[in-house]
Amino acid sequence: MKLFTVGIITAIIVASACAVCILTGLNVEVRRSSPEDNNLPPIAENLNPVDAVNGFAFKIYREMFKDFGGDNLFISPYSIFTALAMTYEGARGKTAEEMKGVLCIGQDNESFYLYVKSLYDLFNKNGISTANALWPRTGLQLLQDYVDVIKTYYGGDIKPIDYSDPARASGIINDWIENQTRGKIKDMIPSDAIDPVYTTLILTNAIYFKGIWKIKFDEKNTTYRSFTTQDKKTVQVPTMCLKGVYFNYTENEWMQALELPYRDCNLSMLIILPKKGYNLSHAINQLDENFFSNLIKSMSECKVNVYLPKFEIETLTYRLRKYLENLGMHDAFTPSANFSGIARDVGWIDEVLHKAFVKVDEEGTEAAAATAVVMVMTSIYSGQVKVFDCDHPFMFFIFHKDTGTILFMGCVNDPTNS
Repeated sequence: MKLFTVGIITAIIVASACAVCILTGLNVEVRRSSPEDNNLPPIAENLNPVDAVNGFAFKIYREMFKDFGGDNLFISPYSIFTALAMTYEGARGKTAEEMKGVLCIGQDNESFYLYVKSLYDLFNKNGISTANALWPRTGLQLLQDYVDVIKTYYGGDIKPIDYSDPARASGIINDWIENQTRGKIKDMIPSDAIDPVYTTLILTNAIYFKGIWKIKFDEKNTTYRSFTTQDKKTVQVPTMCLKGVYFNYTENEWMQALELPYRDCNLSMLIILPKKGYNLSHAINQLDENFFSNLIKSMSECKVNVYLPKFEIETLTYRLRKYLENLGMHDAFTPSANFSGIARDVGWIDEVLHKAFVKVDEEGTEAAAATAVVMVMTSIYSGQVKVFDCDHPFMFFIFHKDTGTILFMGCVNDPTNS
């Protein structure tokens, strides 16, 4: 399949993804924390959890866009954030301070815990499937306090595993990811990402969603239309069409924005389409959590003629260490990292892996994503009909309407590439 990028920003809440953090260290039993484990005061922060998650979404996407801006870039910031947040729960000292600066949340933050738990419970009752799991090396003793937080608020399972055979270990974890994402995320963790001696813990998140449009596109109206890519190449792509339908809409001097709701759930796709003279780079530089929130609030019902390409994006496995370091998360990737709130000998983060999938057609949207953290030891509109023609690159997001949380985001530069 080919990857494509369209000059629109779309908010979709149908996707599957996975994120993984890999830690390296030496040593799954659980033990009670001792007083010396907690000699550093917990970090406190009174920040709106939604702003923290969405703020991280725009920061990490902006960094990745520098390398992948010419491609169809799709991620689940929610998945990445969740995997990192589970890791951050056990960070201390400088490591915790730097992660706090990137994630913008505090430890022992009751409001954030309630937000995480409510999202987990809400999603798994409303058509979205999300799951967390920790894979400690057999014999690694996780602190009971840490385990309690992961189980209580993140719904995480503890799955001890033998890393001495990297191919077998990666196969077990990849099977779990594939099962959680309904087969959409496969072979995310390569066997060479696991060291048979030094890998101590892998933290994983997976998310999946499949939604049906509240107002479906009729396949009879899908025709091949011209699409101008970011490099000004014109390609012919199957383009869906809805005419004279009322949707939430807004615009400003540089973009149009359209909300396409899904039925039987409180999820929507938000598409941001740059106007002539503007491009995806301009859009990404304008976007942050406040702009996104105000954009949603500014939308009102308007009659629209919609032209939207069918597209499908299946990413390779992204390695996120570089982008997280660029955001200020340095200490966590070095032997001086302090994750003593997880276990005594858990080590540091070796890599953060991420992979995602999304498909948009006449019926609706299907998407998935996963993340792994690998640790090693040591409205003013009249009755005028608006035209929303996605015939050039755009961005898209997947978001939950009640909370405003961005689950997935991406851009399409060329719909013929998947």
